Amino acid sequence: MQKMTIVDEKFYGRLKSRSLTKRQSELFDTLFPKLEIKTFTDIEQALPNYDKVLLEIGFGSGEHLAQMARSHPADLFIGCEPFVNGVASLLIKIDEEKIQNIRVYQRDARFLIKELPNNFLDGVFLLFPDPWPKRKHIKRRFLQDKTITDIYTRLKPGAFWRVASDHKEYRNWILKMFGQDKFRGLFTAELFDRRTRPSEETWAKTRYERKAEDEILYAIYTKVIDGE
Repeated sequence: MQKMTIVDEKFYGRLKSRSLTKRQSELFDTLFPKLEIKTFTDIEQALPNYDKVLLEIGFGSGEHLAQMARSHPADLFIGCEPFVNGVASLLIKIDEEKIQNIRVYQRDARFLIKELPNNFLDGVFLLFPDPWPKRKHIKRRFLQDKTITDIYTRLKPGAFWRVASDHKEYRNWILKMFGQDKFRGLFTAELFDRRTRPSEETWAKTRYERKAEDEILYAIYTKVIDGE
């Protein structure tokens, strides 16, 4: 069976938490090689078949990614997730539901983002990322000046970046990071709570979100079109 973990130099945390089932292991052998992205070239080969390209950063068990891909078959969805168990869960969904428009990058998303051309992505999702609540771990949070800048340059004008968190400190962090003077004028912002969140038809709701006990911040940051 092929190697199923890639240890990245700057990745924090475990890449595997529990043993895979027999079926999951088989899908890593048979299905995963057909979906795996190693370099941007793998994305380029799929582009002629799709209208838009959307990226999900840290897709967890793949529930949101699978729902969005199923609802938008004309678009290509790229999921980034270094955790083996998360990828294994997604493979089950793809296999059972015969989803054709998902590709998987099994490394930290920042490595792939660096390879993408400017003005390439139609949308990005960063949903319920690890909040790294300890002060000494703040540098591990995905949202940093550099990642915001990198994704901004890869978004097409008018493309969106959806961010959500149910962690109080991380909710404040989202607002703080995007609210910096250096990013003012680059994005327009729409903020929602549980009552006003976009419909499930446009923003799929996962089981994690449904059982979250704390308040949730939903934010859509749209790249400003020149001249607006």
